[in-house]
Amino acid sequence: MSEPVNETIESRAETETQAETVPMPVPETSAEGAVKVAEGAVPSVDADSRSPADGAQKSDDGSVSDDDTESDDSASDDSESDDSDSDQDPEARPGRRERLEQEGDIAADYLEELLEITDLDGDLDMDVEGDRATVSIVGANLPQLVGDQGEVLEALQELTRLAVYRETGERSRLMLDVSGHRAERRTALEIRATEIVAQVKESGERASLEPMSPFERKVVHDVVAAAGLRSESEGAEPRRYVVVLPS
Repeated sequence: MSEPVNETIESRAETETQAETVPMPVPETSAEGAVKVAEGAVPSVDADSRSPADGAQKSDDGSVSDDDTESDDSASDDSESDDSDSDQDPEARPGRRERLEQEGDIAADYLEELLEITDLDGDLDMDVEGDRATVSIVGANLPQLVGDQGEVLEALQELTRLAVYRETGERSRLMLDVSGHRAERRTALEIRATEIVAQVKESGERASLEPMSPFERKVVHDVVAAAGLRSESEGAEPRRYVVVLPS
């Protein structure tokens, strides 16, 4: 009777031993599967999910200034900052003076062709004054290119600036003179502005000048500032004028 019991005990012990030695099943994991899991842990980033900062930077880089009009109404407004050049590679763009000389060359070519088409005489002088290129048509009296109040000259200057913009892609502040009109007008305005400054200093009251072009107002502003007084532009074009204020 004892033998069957022994066989049962041995059989049970053998079964338990096999159960202990059988390894637990391990899920198969390949290298490719691990990579997929790692990739799934990080969400993909597309163009629409960029941070607001990224979008703002793009907007800043691609924005176009809406200041389409030249501001000659004050000495501070007349000067344009060159900060954009400091962010550029020095070798990527030509120097400031070189760019202005290039503007003068383009303007001279445009005006020379215009003189040929209209069968008018005149020589072209080019220079760089401060932060702008200057081109003058000299050697002939050309009132038809100036106009009674300089309005034709102003229009011709804008056309010349557009010709420069077409070639360079940059807004030009080029100054055009014909037959010495601007030079003579500058001298007369400086005398007039000096007289107004003396009047304001003596009376202590503000004084207004007649309507002027942006170029003419700029001349007056410069004289007033040099004398230690303040000036402002009031009114709307083409009746915009300068007001000299007491200190």
